[in-house]
This record gives sequence, C-alpha cells and structure tokens, in this order.
Amino acid sequence: MLDGAAKITELVEEVAKQGMPAIAMTDHGNVFGAYEFYKSAKSANVKPIIGIEAYVAPESRFDKRRVKWADGGEDDVSAGGAYTHMTLLAQNNQGLSNLFKLSSLASLEGFYYKPRVDRELLSKYSAGLIGTTGCAGGEIQTRLRMGAYEEAKKAASEMKDIFGAENYFLELMDHSIDIEKRVFTDLLRLGKDLNLPWCCKNNRVS
Repeated sequence: MLDGAAKITELVEEVAKQGMPAIAMTDHGNVFGAYEFYKSAKSANVKPIIGIEAYVAPESRFDKRRVKWADGGEDDVSAGGAYTHMTLLAQNNQGLSNLFKLSSLASLEGFYYKPRVDRELLSKYSAGLIGTTGCAGGEIQTRLRMGAYEEAKKAASEMKDIFGAENYFLELMDHSIDIEKRVFTDLLRLGKDLNLPWCCKNNRVS
C-alpha cells in the first residue's frame, strides 16, 4: 500500500455512480494493477486511463548511487537522492505499449531502491504518452523548492521537447502542505514562460 488504499472494483463503481466518464490509475513504478483496473472500468462503462507514477533517475538509470542537487536536505532529490517522480498516462495503444516497455526496463535496467526510468528511455518511448511534472517529489518541483528556477525551466523545456507541447503538463496540487505551497506561484510562472498547460490534481477528495 503506497498512496492509495481504494479497492479497484469499489472505486470504479463509485465513479460510475457519480457519472464520471473516465478514471485513471497510476501505480507506483509499474503497471501491475492495469489488467484488473481495465476490466473493472470497461464492465462499468467507464473509460480506463492506464498510467504510472514513474520513478525517474536524477541522472542515468545505470547510475546506482544517490545524487544531490543541493545540500542533501529535505528539499533535495527524493529518497536521499535516488529518484524523482513524474506521472505518465497512455493516450492510445502505442502509448500503452510504451508504458509497458518503460515499466519493464525500469525494473530490468534502472532498479535502485525503486524501478527507475531516465531521460533516454522517456525520449525513446514517449509516443502516445502524456507526461506531467508529478507530485511534490517531481524534478521540477524539487528544483523550484531549492530556488533553482532556471534549472527547473531547463528541465521542463527538455520534457516539453520529449513529449510535445500538447502532451506535457505542469501539475498543480494543494493538500495544504508546505512543500506544495512553496512552488505554486513558480509553477504558474513556468507555464507562462514556456507556454505549457496546467492540470489540477489531488491525491484524495472528500
């Protein structure tokens, strides 16, 4: 159990009850729940969107070491320097195939505490995928918290080139926690500077 404790069948039933047309599931680092999720959503006439909350190596996926972008404090790279986060969503069958490929290679080639992808893999298997900056542990948010706006801008620009301007989003989250509040304004600024769209996301609703 990581970020979510919801049972797939019950979650899909509630989504259908509320009249929502689609639902996404983003397992951490893999797609182990995708088949059950797909079957449940289709049986409820809800569109399933399959994704991953990916772990991204701060440098090469083959580098099995911790990396510091600053002083190694709580604002630095997640897990003491092992990875950052980003969200990937499959748009179509090609994207789904690439998602499966990324999930496999993350474990086979990039595993270091978690299964990790890197920029090389994202560039190679980006077709049919939507990418977002992810949660507060994402690279962009991490660099913004460290006060490194230009580095964050450069990283976001690289991801924009990888996924395409239409398929890369800046995630805005508000769980009333400090690490999110501190980057909100800069994420808005980044969207304007790079002409990138925003998406609003929370881990839970009440």
